[in-house]
Amino acid sequence: MKILVINSGSSSLKYQFFNMPATDPLATGLVERIGLPGSTVTNHGEALKEVLNALSAKGIIHGPDDVDLVGHRVVHGGEKFCRGTEITPDVKEEIKALFSLAPLHNQVSYTCIEVAEHTFPKAKQVAVFDTAFHHTLPDYAHRYAIPKSYYDDYGVRVYGFHGTSHKNVAGQAMKYLGNPEAKLITLHLGNGCSAAAVKAGKSIDTSMGFGPLSGLVMGTRSGDIDPSVVFHLIDQENFTVAQVSNLLNKGAGLLGMAGSNDLRDVHKFADQGSAEAALALQLYAYRIKKFIGAYAAVLNGVDAIVFTGGVGENDRVMRKMVCESLEYLGIAFDSEKNKSGSGQVFEINEAGAKVKILVAKTNEELEIANECYALF
Repeated sequence: MKILVINSGSSSLKYQFFNMPATDPLATGLVERIGLPGSTVTNHGEALKEVLNALSAKGIIHGPDDVDLVGHRVVHGGEKFCRGTEITPDVKEEIKALFSLAPLHNQVSYTCIEVAEHTFPKAKQVAVFDTAFHHTLPDYAHRYAIPKSYYDDYGVRVYGFHGTSHKNVAGQAMKYLGNPEAKLITLHLGNGCSAAAVKAGKSIDTSMGFGPLSGLVMGTRSGDIDPSVVFHLIDQENFTVAQVSNLLNKGAGLLGMAGSNDLRDVHKFADQGSAEAALALQLYAYRIKKFIGAYAAVLNGVDAIVFTGGVGENDRVMRKMVCESLEYLGIAFDSEKNKSGSGQVFEINEAGAKVKILVAKTNEELEIANECYALF
């Protein structure tokens, strides 16, 4: 089965093309900085067209009938979608209904679905939801301390996100450790960031909640913030709800503090003497440390911390900032391994350390392809 996997993030679009059951992709690619200043790709529709042109130019696709199935990463599946699902008009309406819960993503995924439907009219379209992996959260982890009617009537609960990535790297870590019961803290760090506590391959807690705004500091999102700030801006400063939403989702995080949502830029600004950029780096690392401590408690110990995502896999300075001063947990960071490590999974901890510190290259596209292939 020939499967094109589309993985659209808030400012990026990754793709892989598989001929399943073979798991080695025939083609891979990335379009990044979508819609950002200086980019020639202004939206995800244009990005997907670039992908399709690239596949044609490489001879991977000779016509629309060469694609049997298109798998789409969709961020929010609500309570209904806990596994990969063939896309129908009703499913598309469900995805649209969840736009408000994932304002930077679900609409992007919907656009890519519609472009793919038009381009490959005979191909099956499948949605794989980032929230699905976190459906194993116990009720005391996914419920909020508000009346149950808000959960029953409006679905207000913790859903969690980046589940496809957390599932993939947790699987890699368990295999690397040779321990299917491993207690893991997985850190997906990119433009969007989240942490998860994973035990025996199941998510038991995660930093993102009802929407993908809470938890860690992100590229343009604030992460955790006192709700009183929202009330103050609306009640005392006459902000509209839309203005507050735009601020916290699109104008906060690294962008709001340092002037760029790209951590590479923030490092550069800090090196050039920007105090606010330096503070943004400290805050970013500090928030991750807090969740590591919390999840070590939730798991009653930890076997490994796993870094992944664009930042987690590539930013050695940030990994060092996060892992320093965590000796009380049995974490012993090795600076030399951090600088020279390479491979699909590698350690950056000292030899004999109680807790492994792993860097794993996430492969969300393969997870999506496997889930799609299993449906048919």
